[in-house]
Amino acid sequence: MIVDAGPLLALFNPADRHHQACVSFLRGNEVSLVTTWPVLTEVMHLLRYSVDAQLRLLSWIDRGGLAIAELEQGSIGAVAGLIDRYRDRPMDLADASVVQLAVQTGCREVLSIDSDFDIYRLPDGAWLANPLRDNTH
Repeated sequence: MIVDAGPLLALFNPADRHHQACVSFLRGNEVSLVTTWPVLTEVMHLLRYSVDAQLRLLSWIDRGGLAIAELEQGSIGAVAGLIDRYRDRPMDLADASVVQLAVQTGCREVLSIDSDFDIYRLPDGAWLANPLRDNTH
């Protein structure tokens, strides 16, 4: 399952209002998580207030808690197209990389607390399933 920045931030910030929902979801679901470098960069930036939280995240990744996928060579045009298509949101690089990873892998489930993922569509018009959204409203 592809994971966006929000759940990762919530997992490593106990004060986040989505922390418990994210922890409960992961404890109750045997899923392999994958994300992109832009998402990880965003999370590390948002956790900049706590080097300890950043190090816990990196240690969790190192222990296999999360895989980091590379976008295919040549996908920048597709990412730019997504950012252009959703310019009214606006869509950032991390979100565009998540949608592009869904296209690249065929994975149609994205773990996110971001309501923008209720709007984004794949090139074939399909919606991304977001099993966490029902637990975070």
